[in-house]
Amino acid sequence: MHKAVGLAVAVEKIPDGASLLIGGFMGVGSPHRLIGELIRQGRKNLTVIANDTARPGFGIGRLIDAKAVNQLVVSHIGTNPETQRQMIAQRDRGRTVPAGNARRAHSGRGLRSGWRSDAHGVGTIVSEKAREIDVLGKRFLLELPISADFALLAAHRADYYGNLDYALTARNFNPIMAMAGIIVIAERAEIVPVGVIPPDEVVTPSVLVDYLVARGKVNGR
Repeated sequence: MHKAVGLAVAVEKIPDGASLLIGGFMGVGSPHRLIGELIRQGRKNLTVIANDTARPGFGIGRLIDAKAVNQLVVSHIGTNPETQRQMIAQRDRGRTVPAGNARRAHSGRGLRSGWRSDAHGVGTIVSEKAREIDVLGKRFLLELPISADFALLAAHRADYYGNLDYALTARNFNPIMAMAGIIVIAERAEIVPVGVIPPDEVVTPSVLVDYLVARGKVNGR
């Protein structure tokens, strides 16, 4: 199935107030074209679930600068002072999940387990607002899965079926986010004919990908 659509068309499918899982670590492997088009189209009140918010003017930091994010669920914000400023000003709009977004996203639509447990944090401040369970006499924190309306990915290559591979450390959160988004939109550096990507190099299979951002100008036209 040919899944390629224009950049503007892909982002038009994302409404104000949508929840987004966004791949990348410090902006490496983030879908920069999709992020830029979200800003160009003026999206607001987004919920962003990611590892971090990169830095001002880069990666997810651009969404923060544009004040497009209403709710934020990340593992750290230490590299982006603008995120810190906005979270301090509106404390109810941000939440940190200590290095847990990857595992919680993976446990939902990917593993279909519905939950994960973790012994780390039991009896600490982390457990104050968490549910604890007993497993064979040992206490664990119960972590519910994370999912979102959309997962936005950045791949190295894609074929027209939507099979994806990733380059070097860009293979960070993208494959996991692909398994937790209800609708998955991927941008890529290169699109190749079906069969060019060897089967054992496909990281995200086409069955998980709904739309590919076709070649085009960065402004979406």
